[in-house]
Amino acid sequence: MPGYDYMDHMNGLGRKSNGEMLIGTLDLDGSHVCDVGSGDGTLSRLMTRAGAHVIGIECGAAQLAKAEQAPRAGDETYIKGVGEDLPLEDAGQDIVVFFGSLHHIPLESQQTALREAARVTRPGGKVYIAEPLAEGVHFEMMQPVHDETAVRAAAHKAVNNCAGTGLIKEKEFFYVNTAKHDDFDAFREMMIRINPGKADEFAEKEAILRANFERLGTKTADGVTFDQPMRVNLLRNSPA
Repeated sequence: MPGYDYMDHMNGLGRKSNGEMLIGTLDLDGSHVCDVGSGDGTLSRLMTRAGAHVIGIECGAAQLAKAEQAPRAGDETYIKGVGEDLPLEDAGQDIVVFFGSLHHIPLESQQTALREAARVTRPGGKVYIAEPLAEGVHFEMMQPVHDETAVRAAAHKAVNNCAGTGLIKEKEFFYVNTAKHDDFDAFREMMIRINPGKADEFAEKEAILRANFERLGTKTADGVTFDQPMRVNLLRNSPA
């Protein structure tokens, strides 16, 4: 866009890990939390260690299996389901978290997913929506097979148009997360586990992706890191 300087934008953002930002924003201790799109359970376990009682909702069989295989952090549980039809009772949760998951819900169902979040949270409960921006070296590295520019924009539009879902926007803020992969093979395994339908395309473009990984990553003692700017929208349930 005219006058846009990416590095100026990056330099203006605070640097926090995804977990640090979430734990620093939400009152998790003793809270009942629904983690929508819980993936391999990393975030569910993190919130459990912070004192939350977490139910992870995940539709991917490989992701659910990986979550179930991991050592328990506490009383977290995992259920097969989707954000637009949560398998939970009304008003049973204090917090609903969509961490990088709202944009994975079909565009026509994202407003439904927000209404579902309102349904399952108690009055005054919180909905935490974190989405990666379509910019930064992590996005650039994955873009040949994972260009989510349109769906990430659609998710933000759904949040901005949340009137009528039972949710009220409280605040929006940005930060930079440092995404880490052990190596390219670990990155490939994660991407295919999350998106099994991308396996053939990944194989076809592996040389480009590997070159991007080497060019854009920062090598550290325990892996390769990439900056990823993030947006958080914090909403509150206020049913009529």
